[in-house]
Amino acid sequence: MARNARAISVTFRVTFGGRATSVEKPAMIQQLRIYEIFEHNKAAFHARFRDHAARIMRSRYGFKIVAMWETKFGERTEFVYLLEWPDEATKTAAWAAFMADAEWSDIKRVTHAEHGLMVGQIEDRLLMPVDYSPAHATSLMPTEAPD
Repeated sequence: MARNARAISVTFRVTFGGRATSVEKPAMIQQLRIYEIFEHNKAAFHARFRDHAARIMRSRYGFKIVAMWETKFGERTEFVYLLEWPDEATKTAAWAAFMADAEWSDIKRVTHAEHGLMVGQIEDRLLMPVDYSPAHATSLMPTEAPD
């Protein structure tokens, strides 16, 4: 997928021992994930994501989950969540490790056998802040993120 966006960085002036020094801080990027889920097994989907996927993502691979929602889009039910990353390389490496996780593979296999297909179409969007965004170079995570 072609991207016209480019990474943005911000320069801060920091004072150390009376001397000002420029420190470049890259802008945080966010990732928006949208999953089509199904009414007949959405409770099982939410239990799997809450109890397993989110736990493995956070504890093993450093995923920063900012927020999660359920929404309706026409007749379609969707699960939407926002992730935060320091850069695209970190995002790519974390996703590769998570998708290769043996426990996660086993959980998907077992829940699929028990509940059928739990996720339909998946949309994945990388959100790059514009230079005038209030969130530019700022984390969207609360200071004390819940586990």
